[in-house]
Amino acid sequence: MNLLFAITPQAGRKLAEVGLLLILFAGIWLAAAQIPLFKLAIARTIIAGIALAIAGVLLIIATRWGHFG
Repeated sequence: MNLLFAITPQAGRKLAEVGLLLILFAGIWLAAAQIPLFKLAIARTIIAGIALAIAGVLLIIATRWGHFG
């Protein structure tokens, strides 16, 4: 199978780091969405969900093709 690109182990670690930072970001945004003083709770929850989905994809790519883990 010919691949058009290759992910080095170092790039896999970077992808995993970005994915983990997105999980941290999403956790903070979910917590902020539960504070009644802050507005746009639904929008914060949606953004946190999108961040978690992107983080999951990045971690899958880093684990499968980036030799992470």
